[in-house]
Amino acid sequence: MTKTIYILTVLSLMFVACGAQTTHQNQNSEQAENTIQHIVNPSLEIDTIVLGGGCFWCIEAQLQQLEGVIHVQSGYAGGHTKKPSYKDVCNGTSGHAEVIQLIYKPNMISYEEILYAFWQAHDPTQHNRQGNDVGTQYRSVIFYRNAYQKQIAEQYKQKLNTERIYNTEVVTEISPLKQFYPAEDYHQNYYNENATQGYCQYVIAPKLEKFKTIFKEKIKK
Repeated sequence: MTKTIYILTVLSLMFVACGAQTTHQNQNSEQAENTIQHIVNPSLEIDTIVLGGGCFWCIEAQLQQLEGVIHVQSGYAGGHTKKPSYKDVCNGTSGHAEVIQLIYKPNMISYEEILYAFWQAHDPTQHNRQGNDVGTQYRSVIFYRNAYQKQIAEQYKQKLNTERIYNTEVVTEISPLKQFYPAEDYHQNYYNENATQGYCQYVIAPKLEKFKTIFKEKIKK
């Protein structure tokens, strides 16, 4: 589906996505992030995670801001079409979601912290949509690469729902990563390369500003 340019008029939301969240929920979410059971991750210099939360331009622009994140690449995952194009994914028949592949340093930012930022960066209670972007390609999804990532993601999601951090249930899909397909070159680093375009100004920029406010202590200097 073609991305619709629209102006966000409510910038005081707890989460930067379109779901209406309160300051109280923000405090609860921070509590959940702080009390989640930590499992020792294997000692790795770098690790990779694949996430989908609506338009990959938005998620990429936000998560690449975090200290410890080395590289973020937009792409597609979770479907049946081999080597899909953007057109294949937009028509909703490929089964793929718009995702980002994020490479990070676990000694600088943990997997749990990235999940926390991911759930802040979009509305995980929306099924197959984020705002005006509608379709399975915009679903909220975590594609895990190993048992560690699966366990932490499922544990964290359960905690969000048990503690009723959101007004409605978190519906984020948690599935094994079978294949990540990089998106076309013009999708990469999209916001930084196209900041003056309408979608970037009216959709991504407000989300990015909110994200930087929430994670001001973890933003790259």
